[in-house]
Amino acid sequence: MNSDFQVYLKEKTNFFETELKKELEELSYPETIAKGMEYALLNGGKRLRPFLLFTTLELLNQDIQKGVKSAIGIEMIHSYSLVHDDLPALDNDDYRRGKLTTHKVFGEAEAILIGDALLTYAFYMLSEKNLNILSFEQITKIISKTSAYSGINGMIGGQMIDIESENKKINLETLKYIHKHKTGKLIKLPIEIACIIADVSEDKRLVLEEYAELIGLAFQVKDDILDIEGTFEELGKPVGSDDDLHKATYPSILGMEESKKILNETVERAKKIIHNMFGEEKGKILISLADFIRERKS
Repeated sequence: MNSDFQVYLKEKTNFFETELKKELEELSYPETIAKGMEYALLNGGKRLRPFLLFTTLELLNQDIQKGVKSAIGIEMIHSYSLVHDDLPALDNDDYRRGKLTTHKVFGEAEAILIGDALLTYAFYMLSEKNLNILSFEQITKIISKTSAYSGINGMIGGQMIDIESENKKINLETLKYIHKHKTGKLIKLPIEIACIIADVSEDKRLVLEEYAELIGLAFQVKDDILDIEGTFEELGKPVGSDDDLHKATYPSILGMEESKKILNETVERAKKIIHNMFGEEKGKILISLADFIRERKS
Protein backbone atom coordinates (compact mmCIF):
# COMPACT_ATOMS: atom_id res chain seq x y z
CA MET A 1 0.00 0.00 0.00
CA ASN A 2 1.22 3.50 -0.90
CA SER A 3 3.01 4.92 2.17
CA ASP A 4 1.99 8.51 1.32
CA PHE A 5 -1.64 7.40 1.31
CA GLN A 6 -1.23 5.65 4.67
CA VAL A 7 0.22 8.84 6.18
CA TYR A 8 -2.61 10.94 4.70
CA LEU A 9 -5.22 8.44 5.93
CA LYS A 10 -3.82 8.48 9.46
CA GLU A 11 -3.61 12.27 9.47
CA LYS A 12 -7.25 12.72 8.43
CA THR A 13 -8.45 9.94 10.76
CA ASN A 14 -6.65 11.48 13.75
CA PHE A 15 -8.07 14.90 12.87
CA PHE A 16 -11.58 13.45 12.79
CA GLU A 17 -11.15 11.54 16.07
CA THR A 18 -10.08 14.76 17.81
CA GLU A 19 -13.09 16.69 16.48
CA LEU A 20 -15.46 13.85 17.36
CA LYS A 21 -14.22 13.63 20.95
CA LYS A 22 -14.75 17.40 21.35
CA GLU A 23 -18.41 16.97 20.40
CA LEU A 24 -18.87 14.00 22.71
CA GLU A 25 -17.57 16.04 25.65
CA GLU A 26 -20.78 18.10 25.43
CA LEU A 27 -22.90 15.01 26.21
CA SER A 28 -23.15 13.81 29.81
CA TYR A 29 -26.74 13.11 30.93
CA PRO A 30 -28.43 10.65 30.96
CA GLU A 31 -25.09 8.98 31.57
CA THR A 32 -26.04 5.60 30.05
CA ILE A 33 -26.98 7.25 26.74
CA ALA A 34 -23.91 9.52 26.70
CA LYS A 35 -21.54 6.67 27.57
CA GLY A 36 -23.28 4.37 25.09
CA MET A 37 -22.98 6.91 22.26
CA GLU A 38 -19.30 7.31 23.08
CA TYR A 39 -18.78 3.53 23.18
CA ALA A 40 -20.48 3.02 19.83
CA LEU A 41 -18.65 5.90 18.15
CA LEU A 42 -15.15 5.29 19.54
CA ASN A 43 -15.15 1.57 18.81
CA GLY A 44 -12.32 1.57 16.27
CA GLY A 45 -14.15 2.24 13.00
CA LYS A 46 -12.30 2.80 9.72
CA ARG A 47 -13.78 6.33 9.38
CA LEU A 48 -14.21 5.75 5.66
CA ARG A 49 -17.11 8.20 5.37
CA PRO A 50 -15.45 11.18 7.11
CA PHE A 51 -12.28 10.41 5.15
CA LEU A 52 -14.24 10.51 1.87
CA LEU A 53 -15.78 13.85 2.81
CA PHE A 54 -12.45 15.46 3.75
CA THR A 55 -10.59 14.02 0.76
CA THR A 56 -13.24 15.18 -1.71
CA LEU A 57 -13.29 18.66 -0.18
CA GLU A 58 -9.51 18.94 -0.57
CA LEU A 59 -9.74 17.64 -4.14
CA LEU A 60 -12.23 20.46 -4.80
CA ASN A 61 -9.96 23.06 -3.14
CA GLN A 62 -12.10 23.50 -0.01
CA ASP A 63 -11.15 23.82 3.66
CA ILE A 64 -11.99 20.52 5.39
CA GLN A 65 -13.22 22.45 8.45
CA LYS A 66 -16.36 23.15 6.42
CA GLY A 67 -17.14 19.43 6.50
CA VAL A 68 -16.36 18.54 10.13
CA LYS A 69 -19.89 18.76 11.56
CA SER A 70 -21.36 16.92 8.57
CA ALA A 71 -18.70 14.20 8.89
CA ILE A 72 -19.59 13.69 12.55
CA GLY A 73 -23.29 13.56 11.66
CA ILE A 74 -22.71 10.90 9.00
CA GLU A 75 -20.58 8.80 11.34
CA MET A 76 -23.30 9.00 14.02
CA ILE A 77 -25.83 7.66 11.52
CA HIS A 78 -23.45 4.89 10.47
CA SER A 79 -22.79 3.97 14.12
CA TYR A 80 -26.48 3.95 15.04
CA SER A 81 -27.13 1.54 12.17
CA LEU A 82 -24.44 -0.82 13.49
CA VAL A 83 -25.79 -0.67 17.06
CA HIS A 84 -29.25 -1.64 15.83
CA ASP A 85 -27.86 -4.14 13.29
CA ASP A 86 -26.13 -6.07 16.09
CA LEU A 87 -29.31 -6.47 18.18
CA PRO A 88 -30.75 -9.96 18.78
CA ALA A 89 -33.79 -9.15 16.62
CA LEU A 90 -31.54 -8.44 13.62
CA ASP A 91 -28.06 -10.01 13.23
CA ASN A 92 -27.63 -10.98 16.90
CA ASP A 93 -23.89 -10.24 16.99
CA ASP A 94 -21.85 -10.32 20.20
CA TYR A 95 -18.73 -8.69 18.77
CA ARG A 96 -18.03 -5.64 16.65
CA ARG A 97 -14.43 -4.66 15.79
CA GLY A 98 -13.10 -7.10 18.37
CA LYS A 99 -15.14 -5.64 21.24
CA LEU A 100 -18.49 -6.56 22.75
CA THR A 101 -21.39 -5.01 20.87
CA THR A 102 -23.28 -2.12 22.45
CA HIS A 103 -26.28 -4.18 23.60
CA LYS A 104 -23.91 -6.69 25.25
CA VAL A 105 -22.34 -3.90 27.32
CA PHE A 106 -25.32 -1.66 28.06
CA GLY A 107 -28.38 -3.89 27.60
CA GLU A 108 -30.80 -4.45 24.75
CA ALA A 109 -33.35 -1.73 25.54
CA GLU A 110 -30.52 0.70 26.27
CA ALA A 111 -28.87 -0.09 22.92
CA ILE A 112 -32.11 0.70 21.08
CA LEU A 113 -32.20 4.12 22.78
CA ILE A 114 -28.48 4.69 22.23
CA GLY A 115 -28.99 4.06 18.52
CA ASP A 116 -32.01 6.38 18.48
CA ALA A 117 -29.95 9.07 20.23
CA LEU A 118 -27.14 8.78 17.69
CA LEU A 119 -29.57 9.10 14.77
CA THR A 120 -31.40 12.12 16.14
CA TYR A 121 -28.25 13.90 17.33
CA ALA A 122 -26.78 13.44 13.84
CA PHE A 123 -29.41 15.81 12.46
CA TYR A 124 -28.59 18.33 15.19
CA MET A 125 -24.99 18.17 13.95
CA LEU A 126 -26.08 18.67 10.34
CA SER A 127 -28.36 21.60 11.13
CA GLU A 128 -27.62 23.63 14.28
CA LYS A 129 -23.89 22.90 14.34
CA ASN A 130 -23.47 23.92 10.69
CA LEU A 131 -25.18 27.31 11.04
CA ASN A 132 -22.00 29.39 11.24
CA ILE A 133 -20.19 27.29 8.65
CA LEU A 134 -22.55 26.78 5.71
CA SER A 135 -25.41 28.65 4.05
CA PHE A 136 -29.05 27.81 4.80
CA GLU A 137 -29.39 26.47 1.25
CA GLN A 138 -26.40 24.15 1.70
CA ILE A 139 -27.67 22.91 5.07
CA THR A 140 -31.12 22.20 3.63
CA LYS A 141 -29.63 20.23 0.72
CA ILE A 142 -27.38 18.24 3.07
CA ILE A 143 -30.25 17.38 5.45
CA SER A 144 -32.48 16.40 2.52
CA LYS A 145 -29.80 14.16 1.00
CA THR A 146 -28.94 12.58 4.35
CA SER A 147 -32.59 11.87 5.15
CA ALA A 148 -33.14 10.23 1.77
CA TYR A 149 -30.02 8.08 1.96
CA SER A 150 -30.62 6.99 5.56
CA GLY A 151 -34.27 5.98 5.25
CA ILE A 152 -36.67 3.93 3.17
CA ASN A 153 -35.00 4.91 -0.11
CA GLY A 154 -31.55 4.21 1.28
CA MET A 155 -30.01 2.32 4.17
CA ILE A 156 -33.24 1.23 5.90
CA GLY A 157 -34.79 0.09 2.63
CA GLY A 158 -31.71 -2.00 1.87
CA GLN A 159 -31.70 -3.45 5.38
CA MET A 160 -35.36 -4.43 5.09
CA ILE A 161 -34.83 -6.32 1.82
CA ASP A 162 -31.73 -7.92 3.38
CA ILE A 163 -33.83 -9.25 6.28
CA GLU A 164 -36.61 -10.43 3.96
CA SER A 165 -34.02 -12.25 1.81
CA GLU A 166 -32.63 -14.43 4.61
CA ASN A 167 -33.18 -18.15 3.99
CA LYS A 168 -34.29 -17.40 0.43
CA LYS A 169 -32.66 -17.82 -2.94
CA ILE A 170 -32.49 -14.34 -4.45
CA ASN A 171 -31.23 -13.13 -7.81
CA LEU A 172 -28.27 -10.85 -8.48
CA GLU A 173 -30.49 -7.80 -9.05
CA THR A 174 -31.98 -8.11 -5.55
CA LEU A 175 -28.50 -8.49 -4.07
CA LYS A 176 -27.36 -5.37 -5.95
CA TYR A 177 -30.35 -3.47 -4.55
CA ILE A 178 -29.44 -4.54 -1.01
CA HIS A 179 -25.80 -3.52 -1.37
CA LYS A 180 -26.51 -0.25 -3.19
CA HIS A 181 -28.98 0.89 -0.53
CA LYS A 182 -27.84 -0.72 2.72
CA THR A 183 -24.15 0.18 2.34
CA GLY A 184 -23.63 2.14 -0.85
CA LYS A 185 -25.84 5.15 -0.11
CA LEU A 186 -23.93 6.12 3.05
CA ILE A 187 -20.62 5.76 1.18
CA LYS A 188 -21.93 7.99 -1.60
CA LEU A 189 -23.35 10.55 0.86
CA PRO A 190 -20.08 12.18 2.05
CA ILE A 191 -18.91 12.70 -1.53
CA GLU A 192 -22.24 14.31 -2.45
CA ILE A 193 -22.08 16.53 0.65
CA ALA A 194 -18.58 17.67 -0.36
CA CYS A 195 -19.97 18.55 -3.79
CA ILE A 196 -22.74 20.61 -2.15
CA ILE A 197 -20.23 22.45 0.05
CA ALA A 198 -17.89 23.13 -2.89
CA ASP A 199 -20.74 24.03 -5.27
CA VAL A 200 -18.95 21.91 -7.85
CA SER A 201 -19.61 21.88 -11.60
CA GLU A 202 -21.96 19.18 -12.90
CA ASP A 203 -19.32 17.28 -14.90
CA LYS A 204 -17.10 16.83 -11.84
CA ARG A 205 -20.10 16.02 -9.61
CA LEU A 206 -21.27 13.25 -11.93
CA VAL A 207 -17.80 11.67 -12.05
CA LEU A 208 -17.46 11.82 -8.27
CA GLU A 209 -20.91 10.30 -7.79
CA GLU A 210 -20.04 7.46 -10.18
CA TYR A 211 -16.77 6.91 -8.30
CA ALA A 212 -18.71 6.77 -5.02
CA GLU A 213 -21.10 4.14 -6.39
CA LEU A 214 -18.20 2.04 -7.67
CA ILE A 215 -16.23 2.04 -4.43
CA GLY A 216 -19.46 1.40 -2.52
CA LEU A 217 -19.95 -1.75 -4.60
CA ALA A 218 -16.28 -2.70 -4.22
CA PHE A 219 -16.50 -2.24 -0.44
CA GLN A 220 -19.48 -4.59 -0.15
CA VAL A 221 -18.09 -7.26 -2.49
CA LYS A 222 -14.87 -7.20 -0.46
CA ASP A 223 -16.94 -7.53 2.73
CA ASP A 224 -18.61 -10.63 1.28
CA ILE A 225 -15.20 -12.10 0.41
CA LEU A 226 -13.76 -11.31 3.85
CA ASP A 227 -16.74 -12.98 5.54
CA ILE A 228 -15.44 -16.20 4.02
CA GLU A 229 -11.68 -15.70 3.85
CA GLY A 230 -11.06 -13.41 6.84
CA THR A 231 -10.24 -14.29 10.47
CA PHE A 232 -11.72 -13.15 13.78
CA GLU A 233 -8.43 -11.37 14.57
CA GLU A 234 -8.62 -9.39 11.33
CA LEU A 235 -12.36 -8.74 11.23
CA GLY A 236 -13.05 -8.34 14.95
CA LYS A 237 -16.14 -10.56 14.64
CA PRO A 238 -16.82 -14.22 13.85
CA VAL A 239 -16.31 -15.16 10.18
CA GLY A 240 -19.10 -16.80 8.22
CA SER A 241 -21.81 -14.71 9.90
CA ASP A 242 -23.58 -14.11 6.57
CA ASP A 243 -23.61 -17.84 5.91
CA ASP A 244 -24.97 -18.54 9.41
CA LEU A 245 -27.90 -16.21 8.69
CA HIS A 246 -28.31 -17.74 5.21
CA LYS A 247 -27.77 -14.36 3.58
CA ALA A 248 -27.11 -14.07 -0.13
CA THR A 249 -23.66 -12.71 -0.99
CA TYR A 250 -21.63 -12.25 -4.17
CA PRO A 251 -19.66 -15.48 -3.55
CA SER A 252 -22.83 -17.46 -2.76
CA ILE A 253 -24.49 -16.36 -6.01
CA LEU A 254 -21.54 -15.99 -8.40
CA GLY A 255 -18.73 -17.94 -6.73
CA MET A 256 -15.47 -16.65 -5.25
CA GLU A 257 -13.54 -16.37 -8.52
CA GLU A 258 -16.21 -14.27 -10.23
CA SER A 259 -16.64 -12.13 -7.09
CA LYS A 260 -12.92 -11.30 -7.06
CA LYS A 261 -13.09 -10.50 -10.77
CA ILE A 262 -15.98 -8.07 -10.15
CA LEU A 263 -14.04 -6.49 -7.26
CA ASN A 264 -10.98 -5.91 -9.46
CA GLU A 265 -12.95 -4.57 -12.41
CA THR A 266 -14.94 -2.20 -10.18
CA VAL A 267 -11.83 -0.81 -8.49
CA GLU A 268 -9.99 -0.32 -11.79
CA ARG A 269 -12.99 1.50 -13.27
CA ALA A 270 -13.21 3.78 -10.21
CA LYS A 271 -9.51 4.61 -10.52
CA LYS A 272 -9.77 5.28 -14.24
CA ILE A 273 -12.61 7.81 -14.07
CA ILE A 274 -10.83 9.81 -11.36
CA HIS A 275 -7.60 9.73 -13.36
CA ASN A 276 -9.41 10.92 -16.49
CA MET A 277 -11.19 13.81 -14.75
CA PHE A 278 -8.59 15.05 -12.28
CA GLY A 279 -5.27 13.58 -13.41
CA GLU A 280 -3.02 11.15 -11.58
CA GLU A 281 -1.44 13.69 -9.21
CA LYS A 282 -4.56 15.60 -8.15
CA GLY A 283 -6.67 12.45 -7.94
CA LYS A 284 -4.04 10.26 -6.29
CA ILE A 285 -5.78 9.97 -2.89
CA LEU A 286 -9.09 8.75 -4.33
CA ILE A 287 -7.17 6.42 -6.65
CA SER A 288 -5.20 5.01 -3.69
CA LEU A 289 -8.41 4.70 -1.65
CA ALA A 290 -9.90 2.40 -4.30
CA ASP A 291 -6.81 0.18 -3.99
CA PHE A 292 -7.09 0.32 -0.18
CA ILE A 293 -10.70 -0.94 -0.33
CA ARG A 294 -9.66 -3.84 -2.56
CA GLU A 295 -6.67 -4.84 -0.42
CA ARG A 296 -8.06 -4.32 3.08
CA LYS A 297 -8.10 -7.21 5.56
CA SER A 298 -10.85 -5.91 7.84
